[in-house]
This record gives sequence, C-alpha cells and structure tokens, in this order.
Amino acid sequence: MFLQLAHTKTPVFQESKKFTLECYRITKDFPQDERFAMVQQIRRAALSVHLNIAEGCSRKSEKERKRFFEISRGSIIEVDTALDIAYKLKYKTEEELKQLGDHLVSTFKQLSGLIG
Repeated sequence: MFLQLAHTKTPVFQESKKFTLECYRITKDFPQDERFAMVQQIRRAALSVHLNIAEGCSRKSEKERKRFFEISRGSIIEVDTALDIAYKLKYKTEEELKQLGDHLVSTFKQLSGLIG
C-alpha cells in the first residue's frame, strides 16, 4: 500500500487480491455459528495466499520465491476444499460462488506457472 513495490502490479498479485476480497465478501453472510470456524479458516487461508505471494516476490533466490508460491497454492487448495463443504451445507449456491471460483482458478493457474 505505502511502498508501491513492483510486485503489486503483477497479474498474480492483482488476481490474488481480488480472490482474497471476494472470500471476505462471500463469507460475510455465512451462518453465525460458522463465524469462528469456517469463516475464519477461509479468510485466514485466503489472506495467506495474498501475503505469501507478496513475500515470495520479495525474495532474491528463485528457490525461495517458489517455496512461498507453493505455500500460497496450498492455501488456495484449502479454500477450495472449505468452499466445497460450504456448498454441500447449502451456505452458498454454485452461482453465488462463481466469481470467487473464477478468481481461485485464475490465481491457482498463475501460481502454477510461476512455480513451473
């Protein structure tokens, strides 16, 4: 936000930001009893995606960068798995999850390309 570093303009960083914000938006109206369970877990994992991309971009060595991107990709899989449960529990419809799913898949593909 304040540093205006180059990585903030990369497609993967921009997409992961949209993904993270959409996770927060979607979980706002999950059932109240999920507030400290599924909602917190999804938000934590989504934020982890974005933060690990930022930290990975700051690393000098390719090996270190890829490790942070791998952690980020693992967090995307975690969110995907939690959203599947939320869908099965009928917290959200497939249509309501579509935009989030698009950001999820796009971020996953971009990270996979960076990892190689």
